[in-house]
This record gives sequence, structure tokens and C-alpha cells, in this order.
Amino acid sequence: MTAYVIAHIQDAAPHAEIAEYVERLPATLEPYGGRYLVHAAQHEVKEGTWPGSVVMIGFPGIAEAQAWWDSPAYRQIAPLRSRHLEGDIIMVEGVPEDYAPTAAVKAIRDALPSE
Repeated sequence: MTAYVIAHIQDAAPHAEIAEYVERLPATLEPYGGRYLVHAAQHEVKEGTWPGSVVMIGFPGIAEAQAWWDSPAYRQIAPLRSRHLEGDIIMVEGVPEDYAPTAAVKAIRDALPSE
């Protein structure tokens, strides 16, 4: 199942190390089948607040995403980002193509108080 690494990055001042990080990142993704799905694109907030930008990278599966994150190549460049950008990064597994929320609905209904 496809997996995603999603980063919500706060706005930051430009820095040479951030440029180097962005330049070097694609080479770290390639061995794990990772690819950009969203990269600092304009977004429209529909509810709540969402300052900054979004980066989303897709992987063939959670094992590949985890292997990339833990890889020596990525660990080497990660400080270039973390020294200059603040934000949240999550890794999440997607759902199958034929996913239906039936089990989630059942769990919600089962948790409701009896009438």
C-alpha cells in the first residue's frame, strides 16, 4: 500500500543550506521509489489555520518510506533542513484502492452510548 511522508513547514528565511537540502533530496528518494506529490505549492485554507507550506512525498509502501527516512543518505542531509526550518513531519500508510470506511463506521457506532 502506498505510504506518504507529509511535512507542514513553517515559513522561514531563505538559507543556502535549505537550497542544498532541496537539491540533494531527490537522490535520496530514488532508491526507495519516493517521489514528490506536493512541493511547497500554494494552498487554500478551508477550515482552521495552516501557515507555511506543505510537502508530500509518496512511496510504494511504508517499509520503503521508513527505509528512506533511516537511510544514511537522508540522515546526512536532514540537518540541513532541521537547522533552518520548523514544522511537523508525519509518515502514514494509505488505504487500498477499494477502501470503504465500513469498519470505521462500525467502530464509531459501537462506541455510541446505548439508547
